[in-house]
Amino acid sequence: MNKGSKRRASSPAFVSEKQLVIVGFESPFSQKLDPDNRWVRLSAQIPWDELCNMYLKMVGIKETGRPPISPRVVIGSLMIKHICHLDDRETVDQIRENMYMQYFLGYPSFSNEAPFDASLFVEFRKRMGMDQLNAMNDKIHAMYLLRQQNMDDESSKTNKQKEDDNNQSVDSEVIVSHKGRVLMDATACPQDIAFPTDLNLLSEAREKSEELIDLLYQEALH
Repeated sequence: MNKGSKRRASSPAFVSEKQLVIVGFESPFSQKLDPDNRWVRLSAQIPWDELCNMYLKMVGIKETGRPPISPRVVIGSLMIKHICHLDDRETVDQIRENMYMQYFLGYPSFSNEAPFDASLFVEFRKRMGMDQLNAMNDKIHAMYLLRQQNMDDESSKTNKQKEDDNNQSVDSEVIVSHKGRVLMDATACPQDIAFPTDLNLLSEAREKSEELIDLLYQEALH
């Protein structure tokens, strides 16, 4: 009786998260995804380079034979399995049907094929072992604590800046002694302004001139 082979579907090559991406030249797959989706946000937070290097050191790299499954697919599939509390077969089916999970695993575009046979989960767990899984968990947990600390520091800086601004605004208050009325509309003007042809203007000008003569007049000089 021939033993059935474990089907290994085409797997995307691992691309480092530090690879520069030109804005505007992303793949259509990544452009159409919701940036607020949990898998998209989680994908940007996982240190894939470090985790994949840890996996490759444990498993090793073969230069001959069929190319191995991407380490990001292996590690990401185990994460999806435990985050969603799924069994092996259901995890593979969910990945095949969910484009956000495929993006989380590093797929450049949506694929209808299963990433691998569900029975390979047993092989993944044997290859990695509990020590390797615990080391990855510790790495992710340390990254989470560092990110949380940075967020707390940013929050405290923002609150302190707000307090300083409020204190500065209170200290900078000036008691205004003058009062008046401001006309905000430039087209409006008070109605008590006399016209240039008004004779009262001539009379007021005469009176002001006489007041100036009385102030400036000195009997000794004049």
